[in-house]
Amino acid sequence: MSFFKHISVDVERQLSVLISYSVSSFAGLTCVQQSQNLIHPIGTRMEQVFTYTACRQLSQMFAAMIFFHVSEYILAASIHGKKNVTLKSLLISKNYLVAMIFSLLEYFIEIILFPGMKEYWWVSNSGLAMVIVGEIIRKMAIITAGRSFTHLIRTRPSEHHQLVTDGIYRVVRHPGYCGFFIWSVGTQIMLCNPISTIAFALVVWRFFDQRIPYEEFYLRQFFGSQYEEYGRRVPSGVPFVK
Repeated sequence: MSFFKHISVDVERQLSVLISYSVSSFAGLTCVQQSQNLIHPIGTRMEQVFTYTACRQLSQMFAAMIFFHVSEYILAASIHGKKNVTLKSLLISKNYLVAMIFSLLEYFIEIILFPGMKEYWWVSNSGLAMVIVGEIIRKMAIITAGRSFTHLIRTRPSEHHQLVTDGIYRVVRHPGYCGFFIWSVGTQIMLCNPISTIAFALVVWRFFDQRIPYEEFYLRQFFGSQYEEYGRRVPSGVPFVK
């Protein structure tokens, strides 16, 4: 018996005793039996939710989220100085929170109704690998670009802004976006969330499909033919985005 199964059994027993005592004082033994019958499914549901599979997958999810957002802020503060960085560098928006809450709701509904869906460990481990790879790519992009990297699109030239074409930027023009795309979709594959996997892929892709042309409009203004040549030679890093 697992640790969480022990907990669910204990909770079921305590609730059963509490309700039995309360109900018996007012309605007799028949109502006590009915209340116990209502409590039993609660313990069963808790066992389904707090399984080894759920604990491992959810702990990986929360660890990935915490590391991603905290490391984004720390890197931004170390590169640009703490005074020049706000909490926006945590990259937590309302839309992002809604998306993550939706993915967790999907996870809990599916693990209760279709627990077998979450037992495909080769799928979950593939998602974990995507999370790690995406994190590495994005952090390499930030470190390589240094002060040229910002979380907000530059619309005005800056003395610290240079066109970076070495390191990982030799392979893709927007490794930061590439890394986040892989990371975000990977979190949902890691949870074995089919609906959220498709939704995240479409929404994140759409976001970058709009953001990249907007950003590159200013990059062409800043760096002219140098960026034009670079753009023709190196792919964006986001699938189907030129």
